[in-house]
Amino acid sequence: MPLVVLCGRPGSGKSRRAAELREALGDAERQVHVVAEAEGGRGELRAEVERRLSRRDVVIVDAGNELRSIRYELYCTARQAGTPRCLLHCAGGPGRPDEPPFEAPDPNNRWDRPLFTVRGEEPLPLAAIRAALFQSAPPPPHRATRTQPLQSSGFLHHLDRVTQEVLAAVVAAQRDGAQPGEPVRVPGVTEGLVLTRPVSMAELSRLRRQFISYTKMQPRDENLPQLASMFLQYLSRSIQ
Repeated sequence: MPLVVLCGRPGSGKSRRAAELREALGDAERQVHVVAEAEGGRGELRAEVERRLSRRDVVIVDAGNELRSIRYELYCTARQAGTPRCLLHCAGGPGRPDEPPFEAPDPNNRWDRPLFTVRGEEPLPLAAIRAALFQSAPPPPHRATRTQPLQSSGFLHHLDRVTQEVLAAVVAAQRDGAQPGEPVRVPGVTEGLVLTRPVSMAELSRLRRQFISYTKMQPRDENLPQLASMFLQYLSRSIQ
């Protein structure tokens, strides 16, 4: 059930590396599944990864995975499944003005390690990749990714209402002409959200759904007063 996540700019050779890994990691007892970029976006990609993960087979994610938040989602998926994983960064690529921003992996981030980087025609570090996938003990699910029962029947209602209020404040601030660098204030929350760029309602809604999904995994009644602040911090980390 090991998971290999590829990341890199368009044209960096990710699909070629995925094919190499599929050939190198598969055998008579182990199948290798390559999950490619999905038309439905990151939600569909993650759902396909979750469906493919099994006790025996290897899953390779052949996609740009250019944002830290995407790689963090896949990290959480692996932790929840209790499977070893690694990240393969295909460095380089021609670079185009219209390509999405790329947030390079950082081995100091737990979701970006173990990290392997290849450039151009460099050979894959197959021995190290095999060791990371097949000789490492599967990590226990982290408490933040372990599904737990709701502790309060009103938790979800409060979570939904608070996140809606935060989004409404951000949208209203942008509509009223807030400029990048100006803090967006939310009633009842001390800290503000400093936007570095305009953010669409579609992106805000997507981030809200992700935050709700993560928060539902570990609902705590004592976190109720901090939910708005937690959501603002999540938005601040995700919107760069």
